[in-house]
Amino acid sequence: MTEVWFFHLDKQPLAHVLPRIVASSLQRGWRMVIETAVPERVAKLSEMLWASEDVAFLPHGFAGEPMPERQPVWLTASAENPNAAQVRVLLDGAALGDISNLTRAVLMFDGNDATALEAARADWKTQKAAGHDISYWKQDEQGKWINQAKQN
Repeated sequence: MTEVWFFHLDKQPLAHVLPRIVASSLQRGWRMVIETAVPERVAKLSEMLWASEDVAFLPHGFAGEPMPERQPVWLTASAENPNAAQVRVLLDGAALGDISNLTRAVLMFDGNDATALEAARADWKTQKAAGHDISYWKQDEQGKWINQAKQN
């Protein structure tokens, strides 16, 4: 079964957390798709990965660029997976869809947004019922990520 990780963002912004998750996946040799539900945000995500000072170079591409199948990280606003990614990160309320071919799905949501929090709870119930290995990550007061609830 696919691991489904929920990241509750309330202490650090996405711009700080996402590059670290990308770097960790790339170190494992995993390919990744980062999907947003907001099409105009794809270019901003690219800028975010280029501007990250916390991690090394994060190679990536998005629609309109050549050879998507060769990109280790693909940014998109659709359910595409042109680089045969093992990890899919979902942002801005992007729908999970079929995750059976993934090693890991990562849902990142703003814990200060009541709508995003309710959507994450609904996704949690759905993925738990589907039998996936589920983890819920939240930062403690020192900023360390703690797995609050691991269920399988």
